[in-house]
Amino acid sequence: MTGSPFGMQLVGGTLPFFDPYGWNPEIGIEKALATLGWNAETVSGGPSDVALERLSSCLAHGPVMVGPIEMGYLRYQPGMTGPIGADHYLTVLGIHNDQVISHDPQGYPFTMLPLTDFLKAWQADTIDFGEPFTMRMNFARAGRVGVKEALTASIPQAIDWLRAEPDHAMPPGSTGNGDAAQALAASLESGHDERLHEHLVHFAIRVGARRVTDAATCLREIERTQAAAVMFRQAQLIGSLQQALATGDNSTAARTLRTLAPTYDTLQAELQHGPSSPPDDRFQVPRP
Repeated sequence: MTGSPFGMQLVGGTLPFFDPYGWNPEIGIEKALATLGWNAETVSGGPSDVALERLSSCLAHGPVMVGPIEMGYLRYQPGMTGPIGADHYLTVLGIHNDQVISHDPQGYPFTMLPLTDFLKAWQADTIDFGEPFTMRMNFARAGRVGVKEALTASIPQAIDWLRAEPDHAMPPGSTGNGDAAQALAASLESGHDERLHEHLVHFAIRVGARRVTDAATCLREIERTQAAAVMFRQAQLIGSLQQALATGDNSTAARTLRTLAPTYDTLQAELQHGPSSPPDDRFQVPRP
């Protein structure tokens, strides 16, 4: 429903993500809320003291979603000592003795973070999307939408993302889908880039494979079996990059990316065909 699994992008020709060309989490959150029939009040900006006062006031009425934030300032996460340019979101529960108490969806419930670190993270000046001090609160249901109904309603959006149409807001050199996969393959073959390698093996591959696997499962639930089969194959290819790159086998990773490249056009075609698409033996849907 966020749209995140439907594509691949190479931002500025150097930074890969297994999500759609031009997509970012702020877009995804708004799309998912709307699709599921929810509204939320979103507020951003202002100096840090005003933002903190606003947050404290809202916390009197319940938890508040904050983000994007800079993950590198979340010092309760092992290895985090400063900004790394990675975005994240938290559900803030309260502020006590200059400590922010929150649920971190990466697996840290009721974690505590010094207020100074929290404000640096929340300012998000190292994140290339969103606004500083963004928070969402006053969540309200606009209408009751069933899960399968919401998933079906997301299909046109998925098709739009897979078209990877020109986006002048993207940095020069950016590419999407098959072109992005081919360009990343060429980059891996040209030599070892430590920053690119760390980004892939510590974040992009596992997040991408998980998103695509979840999307395939959802598509199968609404009987879009052929599109689901394509996405399961994508997930297998993306997931297999981890072993190759973690062991320095860039040539195998490049071959995998070239195999992945045409699947984005195949997926778009399957989604456009609708649920009555004829069987396609090239892709088999794994069963749990």
